[in-house]
Amino acid sequence: MTNVLVTGGAGFIGSHLVDELVDEGYDVTVVDNLTEQVHDGEPEYLNEEAEYVWGDVRDRELMTELLEDADVLNHQASAVGVGQSMYEIEEYVEVNTLATARLLDIIVNEEIELEKVVVASSMSIYGEGTYRCSEEDELRHPSLREEEQMKQGQWEHICPECGAELEPVATTESKPRESTSVYAISKKDQEELTLSVCRAYDIPAVALRYFNIFGSRQSLDNPYTGVCAIFSSRIKNDNPPLIFEDGEQTRDFIHVSDVARANRLAMESDASDVAVNIGTGSPVSINEIAETLIELYGKEDELSPEIANDFRQGDIRHCFADPSLAADELGFEAEVGFEQGMRELVEWGRKRDAEDRFEEAHAELEAKGLVGED
Repeated sequence: MTNVLVTGGAGFIGSHLVDELVDEGYDVTVVDNLTEQVHDGEPEYLNEEAEYVWGDVRDRELMTELLEDADVLNHQASAVGVGQSMYEIEEYVEVNTLATARLLDIIVNEEIELEKVVVASSMSIYGEGTYRCSEEDELRHPSLREEEQMKQGQWEHICPECGAELEPVATTESKPRESTSVYAISKKDQEELTLSVCRAYDIPAVALRYFNIFGSRQSLDNPYTGVCAIFSSRIKNDNPPLIFEDGEQTRDFIHVSDVARANRLAMESDASDVAVNIGTGSPVSINEIAETLIELYGKEDELSPEIANDFRQGDIRHCFADPSLAADELGFEAEVGFEQGMRELVEWGRKRDAEDRFEEAHAELEAKGLVGED
């Protein structure tokens, strides 16, 4: 039986992946350090069929021992949070970049024989998504918006050639990458280190560029996690979702069960030395997320989204996936629709206590000079 070592396998994505692999007959070993920002002790959803080792991926001795018994490495462990990464720089680089480098160093120098390596990458490495100028019918790859533009509340990108407003289009894997946060840089490091080293040593490897993942088991107490969980925590505590810019910025929201399946397909496919988008291809606005969650929690008469009249440094405007390469390379297509996935998240969220720490996190960003007002 194939033994899969899943780093970060007690977390949001990792635990769903463990369930997927166990259901498909794999022998699964998990290593996770149960970081306090995400976990309050051992989660109740852990799969009894998997083996759990509570330790840190930066522990060379531990990881050497675990890798020697593995056939496949699925590397999910990561420090997550764009804003927080901009002032906890050393922590993010150590947990993401250095830990991945150490795993690869062990594989190479201890001559670990692996059938496959799958690493979690991120859409954040693109920076802004892809746009089209309708006037000139050409693609554009803009950099971050200037602060002066943001202060004036001019949220959309403007074509530098003709001055027309740019139209967001699907982002392919060939888009030039412009990582705009420490988190994004560290995820790019994880992807490039893995593909480069595995290519040199003839180890099949796939990097999965996750778009915005949502679903059950997402930490509702962690104010640095995804927007669906942050809004859920606000709503459960009878507070309105606070929205940056005008709320019409869009992202590609993919359900965690689809992401788990994409990981399994990446392991089982012949794909190698490739990075692929894992998304739906369908953009959803932040306003739509807030309104949908308020409705599903049954609080339409009490709450409505609140525009915060500010913006975060480094935020992008639009980015959604072109998922065609994942279909070609992995045979993967997202199956869970937006409404279905949101209902699953809310059904799970109703049963959980949630501490709303958004204002605390927002104050930290303000103190670090990472929030501006229009």
